Amino acid sequence: MLNKVANLGGLFAQKADHPLADLRELRKVLSEIPKDNAFKALDELAGWLESLAGVDGFPADRRYEVVLQLDEAAQPHLKRLAREYFQTRLSRSEEQRLWSINYGFWTLLAAAYERCLLSVAEKPRPSELAKTVLPVLPIRLIAALRQMLKWEQFHYGPSRGELWRRLGFALLSADEAGQASRAVSLPGKSGTTSADLEYQKAMVFQAASLDSLLPLEIELAERLIAHFLPGFVFGAHVHIDSVYWSDLVLPQPPLRLAQMPAQAVPTQRFLKPGVAHEAMLALLGELERGGDMPPEIDLGGQYQVKLLVKVLRHLAAYLAPIPPQRQFDRHRVKHRMSVLHGLVNAFVVFSGEFGGRPAGLPVESWVVENVSRGGFGAVLGNVPGEWLKVGALIAMQPEGGENWLVGVIRRYRRASESESRIGIQAIARQAVSVELRIRTASSYASAASIPALMLLDGNEPGELRVILPPMTFDARESMEYASEGRRYVLTPVALVEQTGDFELVRYRQSVLG
Repeated sequence: MLNKVANLGGLFAQKADHPLADLRELRKVLSEIPKDNAFKALDELAGWLESLAGVDGFPADRRYEVVLQLDEAAQPHLKRLAREYFQTRLSRSEEQRLWSINYGFWTLLAAAYERCLLSVAEKPRPSELAKTVLPVLPIRLIAALRQMLKWEQFHYGPSRGELWRRLGFALLSADEAGQASRAVSLPGKSGTTSADLEYQKAMVFQAASLDSLLPLEIELAERLIAHFLPGFVFGAHVHIDSVYWSDLVLPQPPLRLAQMPAQAVPTQRFLKPGVAHEAMLALLGELERGGDMPPEIDLGGQYQVKLLVKVLRHLAAYLAPIPPQRQFDRHRVKHRMSVLHGLVNAFVVFSGEFGGRPAGLPVESWVVENVSRGGFGAVLGNVPGEWLKVGALIAMQPEGGENWLVGVIRRYRRASESESRIGIQAIARQAVSVELRIRTASSYASAASIPALMLLDGNEPGELRVILPPMTFDARESMEYASEGRRYVLTPVALVEQTGDFELVRYRQSVLG
């Protein structure tokens, strides 16, 4: 991937021999980059970045200028493919292609900026180049590394400590030059930023514990974090109410201060929510009361209020002065659990017509390693298929048991390339399959049936929760179903949750005369 000119580097022994060392050739290359094909454009730009990596004699000032122009030429194409990535109905191969080209480009770009910064840092005395590119170069390097961090989060890990050592190196380089807090403007960006702010943004992003959100929600969380960033308190001094810390020379992500540093050293940085948390709560309250998103918050598009409320609730919880503690104690276990995904398979299991373990269904076996009142933690040796994502509906049966449970994937994190860890919320331990029909249909018998799961436990008094197929619920429509010779009406109360897999709805039930 991204290797159109990957072998060019070995062809250039002298600094003047690389095509991009000539300003006219650089302009020609950039003018020939396709403007209407983002995949091809990024492939060519990435190829030129790869070619630079193999050239040792390239002048440092020219290298930085070339990388900068390749970066700016790539930005509209990166934005276009990122928008495509957030579409909900991508196949696994389409999702992987978009992810690979975005993550691959940011990886090459970060390495290119890092090499530029190393060239500057190796000089025994500050050069004119150093005075010119600092503090912008560390900012651009941190920004590229942050994009790597974000795209890794889109794939739910694994979290690599080495990335944090590289982020720390960039900030320390700016700090040693006395430029870490200097505010600068970047082309195409509103406002100003600094190396401190860019690193702080990465630290807050990591602290927000985003592995329970979908990729689009992660993107919105990052944009909201950028808006609230000035309200956080970040620096080398620890406060009594600091919540997170990092060490710029260690290959490890930021940690909660519940795990204190072994000793105080100058390379440590500390973070607390400050007034940012109050601002998040204020905006959340405004949206919940029917208000609009303030126009000064750049979300990159228009989104449903309920989606923004979900993301803000998450951020307000995990970036609070006291982050959420585990609601239920975990108990370590080691046993297997049968798993079926999707409403169709769950409907068959809970119908009772085919026995407790119907043949022919795609049953998977997962290893459960902890159990709590709220659900299970499981470990997988590989990714089972395209369906596995946050918000996926599953039916579960512990090994040796007869009863099936209804669950939802709430957390998904790849601990390594060969191991994934899944957090599952058990939303019901008793359920029954029902075929619903819309109450407003002129004829009950002729109306198309809707397969659904009726959850029999965990309900509010006088209510039932029902799992429907996606895009089914209408607050104006009641449902009917028949059971044991009687007909029942379900009057809608509220839509509780909506994912790409299902809708969870609260109803009041009454018996037809």
